[in-house]
Amino acid sequence: MTIPESGCYMDNETSCLPCTPEEEKRVVDELTKEADSNLKEGNLYYVLSNRWYMDWLRYTGQDTGDNMFGKFIGPLSRNGVDSKTPIRRPGQIDNSHLVLDGSDVDGIDLDMHKTLEEGRDYVLVPQEIWKKFHDWYKGGPALPRKLIYQGVAHKCYSVEVYPLSLKLTDSRDDKKYIIRISKKESVRALYNKVCSLLDLDPEKVGIWDNFNGRKHKLLTVSDEDLEEACLQIDQDILLEVQSEGFHSSRSGMDSTGNELALVAVDPPSTSISIAGGPAVSNSNGYSSGFGYNIIKGNGLNLPLTTADDGNDILSSVKKCGGGGLAGLQNLGNTCFMNSSLQCLIHTPPLVEYFLQDYTEEINKQNPLGLHGELAIAFGELLRKIWSTGRAPIAPRAFKGKLARFAPQFSGYNQHDSQELLAFLLDGLHEDLNRVKNKPYIEAKDANGRPDWKVANECWQNHKARNDSVIVDVCQGQYKSTLVCPSCSKISVTFDPFMYLSLPLPSTVTRSMTITVLYGDGGALPMPFTVSVLKHGCLKDLIQALSDGPDGCCLKSDDKLLLAEVYDHHIHRYLENPYEQLSNIKDDDHIVAYRVPKVPEKLTRLEIIFRSKQKCMSDISNGADSELLGTPLVYCFADGLLTGADIQPLAHKILVPLMRTTSASPSNQVQTNAASGDAMELEEEFNGDSSSFHLWLTDEKGTSCLPIDTACVFEQGQTVRVLLEWSDRVRELYDVSYIENLPEVYKTTGYIAKKNKHEAISLFSCLEAFLKEEPLGPDDMWYCPTCKEHRQATKKLDLWRLPEILVFHLKRFSYSRYLKNKLDTSVNFPIRNLDLSKYVRSKDDPPQSHVYELYAISNHYGGLGGGHYSAYAKLEGDKWYHFDDSHVSSVSEDEIKTSAAYVLFYRRVEKPVSVVGDASNI
Repeated sequence: MTIPESGCYMDNETSCLPCTPEEEKRVVDELTKEADSNLKEGNLYYVLSNRWYMDWLRYTGQDTGDNMFGKFIGPLSRNGVDSKTPIRRPGQIDNSHLVLDGSDVDGIDLDMHKTLEEGRDYVLVPQEIWKKFHDWYKGGPALPRKLIYQGVAHKCYSVEVYPLSLKLTDSRDDKKYIIRISKKESVRALYNKVCSLLDLDPEKVGIWDNFNGRKHKLLTVSDEDLEEACLQIDQDILLEVQSEGFHSSRSGMDSTGNELALVAVDPPSTSISIAGGPAVSNSNGYSSGFGYNIIKGNGLNLPLTTADDGNDILSSVKKCGGGGLAGLQNLGNTCFMNSSLQCLIHTPPLVEYFLQDYTEEINKQNPLGLHGELAIAFGELLRKIWSTGRAPIAPRAFKGKLARFAPQFSGYNQHDSQELLAFLLDGLHEDLNRVKNKPYIEAKDANGRPDWKVANECWQNHKARNDSVIVDVCQGQYKSTLVCPSCSKISVTFDPFMYLSLPLPSTVTRSMTITVLYGDGGALPMPFTVSVLKHGCLKDLIQALSDGPDGCCLKSDDKLLLAEVYDHHIHRYLENPYEQLSNIKDDDHIVAYRVPKVPEKLTRLEIIFRSKQKCMSDISNGADSELLGTPLVYCFADGLLTGADIQPLAHKILVPLMRTTSASPSNQVQTNAASGDAMELEEEFNGDSSSFHLWLTDEKGTSCLPIDTACVFEQGQTVRVLLEWSDRVRELYDVSYIENLPEVYKTTGYIAKKNKHEAISLFSCLEAFLKEEPLGPDDMWYCPTCKEHRQATKKLDLWRLPEILVFHLKRFSYSRYLKNKLDTSVNFPIRNLDLSKYVRSKDDPPQSHVYELYAISNHYGGLGGGHYSAYAKLEGDKWYHFDDSHVSSVSEDEIKTSAAYVLFYRRVEKPVSVVGDASNI
């Protein structure tokens, strides 16, 4: 059957297609569930063009809002596409733009080693789904990739989209090849592949790790996988053969009948730079001898330097002040790792610890760690950097160990330096945990006990299970208070922290402009702009309006009734104090009516305004009605409201809007209110009852019924009245005060540009972190009293501060449709960061809460193509910039930039007297 490349799906075309869109979706959903339930290493997934896949989602009526880049596809909900609307059927599958230029893209043969262009958008589909897609749509090329199982402490499945690409050089004739192979293949498999492809005797072959064009070690034939052997993508390996002459086959077939993953390339005519290292000349320069001087290590791959070596380095550093100025080579998008490493490697207590003998503290049994391997790799790297010399170091061994502990860092994609820091600190702690057998300790509720007792108990329980140099130096404790909004149950816990992730105030607060109106006609409407938490609730907005510094100074016997005004009528009243402020959009119009605070529910008189119609019949049937202004609301507290009360109440509410001929409207109202003759003026201008007409109406002002003066309304009822705004009424009242309500938030280009460059203080970020806020709808708390999940309010307080205090500035924000980075400048102190007023505990013995800065992890650029570097302070208060391999000195004035992302502080016992530092924040 011939399938059209594209076309509209119509009822009369059903017989021409193998499946309807609904059937295709059902089949893919079923196959996805089946694949998810049968995950195992070696399963095949296929790389598929994200562009084509989005077309298929639209064709089958599914959600395309989320970016699917690099994800497994799964069942997606329908997005409400009208089934009667013709939707264009996708054409043939076209993956050609995913393949690197020069790669063979003809046919659909299985090729595990086709090179993919980095940075292309793709999705990953299980093999059975690919087969279905190919049956339905044809096209290609097929790009299969294997599912691998990674990690030791944290194991996970992942698809190896980019296999290792190794640059093999034959030392006999300097001929170069590219070998593509999975990083989970063994060193033995690499030997077999090379020997098979080049028809060599395995007994006479040696393959060297030739990173940066220098022979590091001979790869021993073993079952160790290539990732554990520290082989990096696009790195050099060197082939040495004992006998002269060999038969080279540039092409052939592997055991599955596919083209060989060995491609001959012409020798470069110029020097090249590999993985950020120095240029490698095209000259041979290789030794023809084997020189198998292999250093045998133990199972932990302990560092070659001994404890005495470390003590020698430490003594040298303390005596001469040398070391610490070596850069780290970029192994391919590893600047994020280099930035965090330089900050930790220049953390004084960690330097002292790892330059001494720490082997006794290595925990080889901890299943949550890497049996000491991560700590050893970090310690060896730190020792290399602190030994004398400035030659850049390639942190390959460390990266390999980190990838085994946290597999998400195994590839060569850009990552977050703070995320890596969190995993690294956790991994070092588990590798160095002095507790070999963690006891089970049941958490106890505070039950009214003093905070200091509960805090000490929680800290001792934590130390009973977690005791390492990382805990000693980097961990503090904060108090967390949860309050149930229904029963007011209070839950207090004390939790450890390794760093503090501080929101930038612009990311957690929002400005909201609300127009306050007097329900009793006591004053003119007035807009107020207040700052509230973005994820707060209506209670926070009411509090800010009522008694905040920018609020309306509400009297104790009044309250605010919030409402949303749309199209000149009240769209809804906002009466749930726990409704999320996120429900209010920036372009909404919100008003607040000042009404009496009484226990019973009041009857509301709601006055809606409409321009006068041409004839009475038009008024009665609502024809061509045109609403105007903002509704006014009066809450009746004196018994039951009657029809006879409506007319005088309407006059009373409108008093502030009266005009005079002798004064401006605003001055006139103030004069009226001050003189106490508001009612006399009302009678003077409105003695003629025909000056305006009142009608009972519905909530949108579309119906008109006469008012029966004898009618009595039920208590708590909302009575809506339509007031006709005639030419005569316009002469007496100034309607401009209730027209053109301001939006909740409206920015101008000038204000936006100004705010972008204004600096905020580190203290304001900390206060935003510690401020009380409601939990999100997806983070509900189970109240033990209510026996239900509640949206509790949460308040954090600092209780115990560590020697090394790390602040993470949350510059990146993510949502379903938007990813953003804030370049807001944060003004942070270099010295004398005094946090005493934020610490709620009384230390015994007393401890200093004053800190000084010693390192910064920086992020430059946006989300897509950013770059990380680090600043670090060495002895003598000298600052240096660590930008991968390049290290340069900088002045103290240069380190404060809007790129600051993670700040590292160290406790000092006494404040340093420096003019114009922390005091100006």
